[in-house]
Amino acid sequence: MSREDHYQKGMDFFSEDKMELAIEELEKAVEEDPEYGDALHALAMSYYHVGEIEKAIERGEQFKGVEPENVHVYTCLSMFYNAKGLIEKAEEMGATAAELGNR
Repeated sequence: MSREDHYQKGMDFFSEDKMELAIEELEKAVEEDPEYGDALHALAMSYYHVGEIEKAIERGEQFKGVEPENVHVYTCLSMFYNAKGLIEKAEEMGATAAELGNR
């Protein structure tokens, strides 16, 4: 299957709230293309939804490296860092999201 096929299958599982299966498929999409921003975003959110905050942050930071001007990167990272209790870092990410949103 292609990266897009894995991504779509992962998103189908995500929408069905089958997060473990979503993660499996999205990881395959990222394995095919480590710079696949949509898959990184969905993967980070999937990890967040199952409470794996460290992995959510890791994939969120990878997403940031691929799409540094994408407001969703910073919105997600703000949530993840907040969940981790890293309030200063969460506020920094939130401020960057607001700045990008005002451009």
